[in-house]
Formats: sequence, structure tokens, C-alpha cells
Amino acid sequence: MARSDRLFTILQVLRDGELHTAQELADHTGVSQRTLYRDMETLCASGVPLKGTRGTGYRLPDVVTLPPLTLTQPELEALNLGLAIAAELADPDLKAAASSLGDKLDAVLPQTAVAEADAWKFGASPFADVARGFAQMPLLRAAIKARQKLRITYTAPDGSVTSRIIHPLQLEYFSRVWTLTAWCETQGTHQVFRLDLISTAEALPTLFHDEAGKRLADFKP
Repeated sequence: MARSDRLFTILQVLRDGELHTAQELADHTGVSQRTLYRDMETLCASGVPLKGTRGTGYRLPDVVTLPPLTLTQPELEALNLGLAIAAELADPDLKAAASSLGDKLDAVLPQTAVAEADAWKFGASPFADVARGFAQMPLLRAAIKARQKLRITYTAPDGSVTSRIIHPLQLEYFSRVWTLTAWCETQGTHQVFRLDLISTAEALPTLFHDEAGKRLADFKP
């Protein structure tokens, strides 16, 4: 399993908000505890607000507090998305401003939420391109609202490129990674797709309807 895919798998496990031991996470990803600890350090350095330490376990909290503000998850998503977009622009002034804003956020974020000074700088992200896939978001949002099927081109964890027919159900932002939860007709199961791995998306002239087993409520991470 590629390192970025392993880190994403760890985040998927931790998204339930429960405490998970290092051994449990290591077993789930097929690595040693030593490698798992390095992975957790990488996630912390990239701004993932992990709670816990070696010997106790790890979990992800629901909110991040910025004195005197309390950010909800959607508010934090909007802030993080704006920084990601600015970091990808060619304008050197805006890139510098994004970096400066990251430094200011680091100065007020609790140390338990963001462990290192470079946490908000997207160059520290363990994922190759945080902003890739943003161009697809208007189409994905519209398809979710209209209940419209999509054909996407997706890069699988093994590097192979596949074409999928999907029922888009929900967009989520989770610890610096945008994902799309969908029912995949090609695989016959629910799938969570990383937006940075979706290279193309095409709306099809076919609507989908709620069917038992294919709804978002039926999805079990």
C-alpha cells in the first residue's frame, strides 16, 4: 500500500471519533508499530488535529478551537479550502499571504490541535496535491442535488486508471482531504473517492433513485 493511501486509510478509521490503539491501526494498515508512529507524526505535522500519544491511542476531535473563536467543522473546511486554493495560485504575493496567514493561525491554535509550526502550510501535506479536484466540485455538488449519475475517471490505489459509473451521495472534507461518497455501479458497492484522484467527471443523462442498500444511510465506513 502506498504511503499516501495508508495515511488516508488511517484517517478513515479515525473518523468515527473513537480511541484506536497504535497496534490496532498498525494491524489495519499492515505495518509495524514503529512505522505507524512515523505515520502519526506525519499526520500531526500536516495539521491533522490528532488527540492522543504513544501508549494511549489516537482519535480525532470534532472541532478545533481558536481563542476566542470556536470553529465548527464546516467553518474549518472553508478556511482550509481557501488556504489550499491560494497556495496553488501562480501569484507569488497570494502564495506568500497564504503562508503568512498559516503562521498566524499556528500562533493561536492550541498545541494539542496542531503540533508543529508548519502544520497549515500545504507543502507539509502528506497528500500529493491538496487542491487537485477542486475544479470538479461544482459538477459533483450539482449531481448530488439533482440525483444524477456520473462517469468518473479514477486512479486506483495500485496506480491503475479506471472508468466508473457512480451515484454521488455526499461530499466531505476530512483532515485536508476532500472525498466523495458514492454508490459505484462498476464495483457494486459503496466507495469513498478522493477528489485529488478524480481526473475527469461527466454528468450522465440518467437520474438515480433511492434503493435499499445503495443509499447514503446504508453506507458503513
